[in-house]
Amino acid sequence: MDSTTEMLSISAFARRVGLAPSALRFYDDCRVLRPAYVDGATGYRYYRPDQENRARLLRSLREADLPLADVAAVLDGPGEEARAVLERHRDRVRDQTHAAVATIAEVLRDLAGPGAPTRVRLGGVELASAVRQVAPAVGRDDQHPVLGCVLVEVDDSEVRLVATDRYRFSMRILKPAAVDGPSCRFLVDAAALIGTGAWAARSSEVTIEVGPEGVSAHGTSESCTLPVVDGRFPAYRDMLSDLAPPESRAIVDRPALLEAVNYCGETSGIALRLGEDEIVVSHPDDSGATVLPAVRQDALPFRIGFDPAVLAPALEAGVGPDVLLEISAVTQPVVVRSADQGTFTTLVMPIDLDARV
Repeated sequence: MDSTTEMLSISAFARRVGLAPSALRFYDDCRVLRPAYVDGATGYRYYRPDQENRARLLRSLREADLPLADVAAVLDGPGEEARAVLERHRDRVRDQTHAAVATIAEVLRDLAGPGAPTRVRLGGVELASAVRQVAPAVGRDDQHPVLGCVLVEVDDSEVRLVATDRYRFSMRILKPAAVDGPSCRFLVDAAALIGTGAWAARSSEVTIEVGPEGVSAHGTSESCTLPVVDGRFPAYRDMLSDLAPPESRAIVDRPALLEAVNYCGETSGIALRLGEDEIVVSHPDDSGATVLPAVRQDALPFRIGFDPAVLAPALEAGVGPDVLLEISAVTQPVVVRSADQGTFTTLVMPIDLDARV
């Protein structure tokens, strides 16, 4: 027994690392966690104290449902392989979780029955901010009146406000304090929603109730009715899923870019030329240029055109000092993200300058 005086019995080791002795025997058989010493006469297993970290990591990985073969790769494989294994498992777990959440939500909707009300609680200032951000993307089209509306979607984890005029698209995602009832979606006249946003800013919290009789909002001391519009909103999810991965990304000072866009005045278009570490804003003929420093995540040169009446409101609706531009092609929608608020996304259609260089 002299060889085991500095070691722990299987029972003592199991208590230290939070694993059952039967689990330690199993991991020994699988050659994932071998004991430091096995008594040849009794078969008793003994472990060194310096094996505790490996045992605890093994327990954590198994609690995360990592398959045993992948556990071995994480414990004993090279760092790059371990990272790849964990990232694949993380994505798999995320997909399974999303599928389970969607299934549960669908069953809950079925259990609630037709016409069941939905109540969602949101911060008043946050709701007002979301309305302010998406409202500039609302369109005015007599042939397509739904473009004058904001789509509101509610599920058990988030509330989305969506607007588009076909040349730009804005979406703000809110995390509700609570949701009671089935998922739902409805269209609200933009002008009415803007008024509701101003009203919501006066309340610390707003409850929106969606029922068979319509949609209403209740604040700290006031209530109002939201006029719901019948119609079919564009399939924006299909549009988002069809977006090509960006070929070029640039981070630039948002107020400075907005000032440069406005400096060009009310023209038919402006040109943005993306260099290695700058963005040049000018008229299409390159006159009146303003040079802004930018952080590029690639070295691809681009020259892309915009209608300033479309780009400027998208920049104004942002939050924080910086804006991220994601460009896939000069003929495809450009993603304009607020660097300080990932829940707000705007898409702006470029105009044809026929000038990619």
